[in-house]
Amino acid sequence: KMAEKQEEPSNTQNGEPDNAEEGEEKKKKLKREDLPPFEIVTGERLPAIFFKFQFRNVEYSSGRNKTFLCYVLETQGKESVTSRGYLEDEHAAAHAEMAFFNTILPKCESSLRYNITWYVSSSPCVTCADRITETLRKNKNLRLTIMVGRLFMWEEPEMQAALKKMKSAGCKLRIMKPQDFEYVWQNFVEQEEGEEAKAFVPWEDIQENFQYYEEKLAEIL
Repeated sequence: KMAEKQEEPSNTQNGEPDNAEEGEEKKKKLKREDLPPFEIVTGERLPAIFFKFQFRNVEYSSGRNKTFLCYVLETQGKESVTSRGYLEDEHAAAHAEMAFFNTILPKCESSLRYNITWYVSSSPCVTCADRITETLRKNKNLRLTIMVGRLFMWEEPEMQAALKKMKSAGCKLRIMKPQDFEYVWQNFVEQEEGEEAKAFVPWEDIQENFQYYEEKLAEIL
């Protein structure tokens, strides 16, 4: 459908590992029109190549300048409604965490209860952490659990303070275990059409990285 779009992607580090084969690149180009930078993208499922690059729980996350946020939003009223999807951002514009509160859940009805789980490639920046804290303090009917692949700038004292405030406002912050990555893979990542769903293949150091970040987070909180 978009085969005539020939120009190069505007953002090569858009989740593209360095050694991706040409064929993948072409396939991706046909599948997904280039999005203007700094646009919040929402969708049902994210491309597998983005997941493999952005969610990787490595310590040095060069080139990973996006946040991917997969959410499960359960609204409990007379009837329970569950919705899910994902948001992605570029760090120069609204972050995915802000976008969630601005677009997915712009207002909390006080008569309803909201249980929200986010699976995010990295933990929020200071500004987003403060916004989360403020939103939770204002809306006592909101429960938020954030599962993160990596900790963002966790050595910075103001970042540590912001994470502590989130915790005191009732936010549960957890590091994603291998099973959580697998959950995201099964529920939020595009599977090739017509193929059997591919099993999640954990990367080599997934368990050690999880333990590393879990220890860091325990020290901070």
